[in-house]
Amino acid sequence: MAAIEKKRFGLLGKNISYSFSKGYFTDKFNTGDFSGCSYENFDIQEIAGFIQITKDAESSGLKGLNVTIPYKEAVIPFLDKLSKKAAKIGAVNTITVSKKGKLKGYNTDYYGFQKALEPLLQPHHKKALILGTGGASKGVAYALEELGILYTFVSREAKENAIDYSQINATTFTNYHIIINSSPVGTSPNVDAFPLLPYQYFTEKHIAFDLIYNPAETQFLKKAKEQGAQVKNGLEMLVFQAEKAWEIWNK
Repeated sequence: MAAIEKKRFGLLGKNISYSFSKGYFTDKFNTGDFSGCSYENFDIQEIAGFIQITKDAESSGLKGLNVTIPYKEAVIPFLDKLSKKAAKIGAVNTITVSKKGKLKGYNTDYYGFQKALEPLLQPHHKKALILGTGGASKGVAYALEELGILYTFVSREAKENAIDYSQINATTFTNYHIIINSSPVGTSPNVDAFPLLPYQYFTEKHIAFDLIYNPAETQFLKKAKEQGAQVKNGLEMLVFQAEKAWEIWNK
């Protein structure tokens, strides 16, 4: 009997002991016919540790990686190639390892976000605020562009392409009906934290979307919901982006 080929996948991140991806793919591999497939966390404190992970990719059976905060941008110089969309977005959350050990980066975040947001959209949802300017925000911005929705970034301090939180007021909420938290503020264990917004201006016309999935209801979502806003967390987005990653790894 021929030996079963080992196919290793994993998540690259920092302090990721509680990770959606590991649970999701481990369950997937346990319930279907995925013999030889395994999924593990590659928890590194510095991006330089990435070299060690992929060094013997060929012999170890490493086929693909997901990438999470804070390495979605930092990993790019270590890759051999980028997909057209990942190059445009400037952030990577999926990596394939070729038979020769070549690394190619993709972005499936934008796809996952777009698929999760679309069912909530109504004709008046024309402009969005993106809270945070890290790697995750770039996929969100790309998805909004594809949907024809204008957006403005919000950062802790005003930059060339972003306003700061102190500039957000009632008028902002009259103009922007989609508010997306792409920052890590409010993630477990810091569940009491929330982006500093004037939440009283949320209405039932607003969508509050949080990329965070743990906890399932962040303070950001809770406060927006109290004002009647439609809310959604990041879980469905993660499922969509994970399935897209699986498709890329196996094509």
